Amino acid sequence: MKLLVANRGEIAIRIADAAQDLGIPTVAIYSTDDEQSRHVSALDESALLNGSGVKAYLNTEDIVDIASRYECDAVHPGYGFLSENATFATSCEEAGIAFIGPTPETLTLFGDKSSARNFAIEQNVPVVRGSDGAVSIDEASSLLESLPQGQGILLKAINGGGGRGMRQVVDHSTLADAFARASSEARAAFGDESLYAEQLLGDVRHIELQIMGDGTGNVKVIGDRDCSLQRRHQKILEIAPAPNLTEKLRNELWDAASRLAAAAKYRSLGTFEFLVTEDTFYFIEANARIQVEHTITEEATGVDLVQAQLRLALGENLETLAVPSRSRYSIQSRVNMEVMNEDGSTKPSGGTLQRFDAPTGPNVRVDT
Repeated sequence: MKLLVANRGEIAIRIADAAQDLGIPTVAIYSTDDEQSRHVSALDESALLNGSGVKAYLNTEDIVDIASRYECDAVHPGYGFLSENATFATSCEEAGIAFIGPTPETLTLFGDKSSARNFAIEQNVPVVRGSDGAVSIDEASSLLESLPQGQGILLKAINGGGGRGMRQVVDHSTLADAFARASSEARAAFGDESLYAEQLLGDVRHIELQIMGDGTGNVKVIGDRDCSLQRRHQKILEIAPAPNLTEKLRNELWDAASRLAAAAKYRSLGTFEFLVTEDTFYFIEANARIQVEHTITEEATGVDLVQAQLRLALGENLETLAVPSRSRYSIQSRVNMEVMNEDGSTKPSGGTLQRFDAPTGPNVRVDT
């Protein structure tokens, strides 16, 4: 196998390291403004994309052409960019290049949150009360009106993730503005302004299940993670395995994720996400790709998820690939570079990270 890594930065290097450990040669791609990026020199070969910035990494035709010219047998999309793009996966397979990820059909199913929700209902997996598809502002208003006093709805981009295109609405007076902002953000981030609406649940945990499948209906749950600590619907702290779950509830979550993945004949890695209370849970979405936080499941279980993906694509047996070799806790914390506004809100900011060496000694106390 020869592998093209259709991504950049940290995840491109992560994939390349796993491939190189298996003796698989790798090809990097880079935009005109990424020539000095580390992933370009970290892989065995590199190819220049047409254009600069994000658009260069979204050019399906260009990437497939490079993979063909460099005689690559497979493409790994990483996360973001084209990782959940069914058209890209189809283009790869039509060119005789294996797509290291779910099938185009699975990407289509779980890429649309409303179709994923309806699929969960068909599998008798609980879901949060909400719309069956994209909603108009009037339909969102009707759902909000149908809820008990003081309860709200969550507007979410029907195609997307990462907290973008998402707004909470409790007061009717804020609905129009929230709907417009969520639609605009979804259109800018995902090229689709469609939103769906679901009941906003309070005091719940966000638990996700890491699964792997071989595409025949044979699936394995490798571990779970707690991603409840979030800000603006974006994860700040993740813990694997999820602490303080009863054995009964954990088993029920694993069973639900397994049933969903098996019914979809899931191939490669995926994450099934749930909102969890003390004694029940609700399916919210599936991410049909490797995730940023996959590394904490690797640390907790000892399973190299990227290598398992590649070995599965090479024809190895799922049963031998996804067997945890250890059981321990792992925590991932994200560092956000931001500035604080006068009103207490934050916005992204660039800058230089500097190392702080705290003073030491028996009488020194350092508060962080």
